[in-house]
Amino acid sequence: MTVAADPASGRAVTATTAAGPAVERVARRWSSVRDAVVVGAVAITAGGLVAAVTRPTGFALGPWLAAFLVLVGGVAPIALAVGLAVIARDDPLPGAARARTAGWTAGVAVTAAGSLASAPVLTVVGAALLAATLVGHARAVRHAAPGTAALRAAYLGLVAIVVVSLPVGIVLSVLRHA
Repeated sequence: MTVAADPASGRAVTATTAAGPAVERVARRWSSVRDAVVVGAVAITAGGLVAAVTRPTGFALGPWLAAFLVLVGGVAPIALAVGLAVIARDDPLPGAARARTAGWTAGVAVTAAGSLASAPVLTVVGAALLAATLVGHARAVRHAAPGTAALRAAYLGLVAIVVVSLPVGIVLSVLRHA
């Protein structure tokens, strides 16, 4: 669908090209982003539901679980997948995006189960799965698309912050359940 013609080049401008190359890359790589968006949306919705029932039910871990589901289970995989689609120079290898999403989802599920079951060992296993997935995301942006160096630095900074937060979460889990 043509929105307008570019006055300088005369080329057709579509809705995605009008928004810029980042949106165009995400649209082109949508199949590598879709699973993370679906999983993230489900986790955000679940987090909202947990938040809604926490007070009426007196669910002690409710505030933590709601925040964890929304931020780690929902926002993080969406941001990681979209960021990778924008930044990576090369299209993802077949199955690589699904493997990263599956690893992240498993890490979130095992971490949540560890907290709910008062089993810090599961929290450690979940954190290890999340860390392995983060390494996969960092490796996938080794070669950045032209013009994305600053975005790549911010992306890797976010990955580093999450990696550093994993041991903090493990320590808090051990202390809470000791």
